[in-house]
Amino acid sequence: MMSKLPEGKGRKAVVLLSGGLDSMVVAGLVREAGYSLCALTINYNQRHVIELEAAKRIAAHLGAERHVILPLDLRQFGGSALTDDIAVPKDGVQPGVPVTYVPARNLVFLSLTLAWAEAVGAHDICIGVNALDYSGYPDCRPEFIEGFRNLARLATKAGDAGEDFAIHAPLQFLSKADIAREAHRLGLDSAMSWSCYDPQPDPSGEGWLACGQCDSCRLRLGGFAEAGLTDRAGYV
Repeated sequence: MMSKLPEGKGRKAVVLLSGGLDSMVVAGLVREAGYSLCALTINYNQRHVIELEAAKRIAAHLGAERHVILPLDLRQFGGSALTDDIAVPKDGVQPGVPVTYVPARNLVFLSLTLAWAEAVGAHDICIGVNALDYSGYPDCRPEFIEGFRNLARLATKAGDAGEDFAIHAPLQFLSKADIAREAHRLGLDSAMSWSCYDPQPDPSGEGWLACGQCDSCRLRLGGFAEAGLTDRAGYV
């Protein structure tokens, strides 16, 4: 079940926009609810840095009031197949926390989103985490989102003054098929987004294709297939 966003007319919302399918749908829901969209994308020197171009396309398409791409080089830390010289698994979605987990990524990213929200006077923060069809990351769980909501109140000047921040995760309990259906309902072209962890060069020499085998690709393709929809992203 999707958590419906409240009416946002006259309000700003800061969306953590990775460029993936989930964050694109969340940004689309924010626009549909009438918020002024502020999009934050983190360039953490990730393996799939091509997702930054997707984030730019989505922010422009949805008429973001402002789109900030913030550099944060997590390769200095490593510890993940997305930020280190570790192979991206291609043998199917496995139980447990996979090597594509980036240590504390959503905690770090939401902290930055909160900082920008407080700076621009926004009280609505939106993130596309999902606790059903996902790769087992601990920072996608409902308990994490609720914990961060409490932390936001304790960690900010606005919270100290009695102002609350709402952390919206409208896709939290949707399947990937549900998310694909929402993208379709919102009129969002799936080709604008990028989900693959291990981009492959297009043999034509023009751009990149999704590998189709990493966890993220398998979940995405499975969701579109279950929804009876065509994913217009390019695959190897």
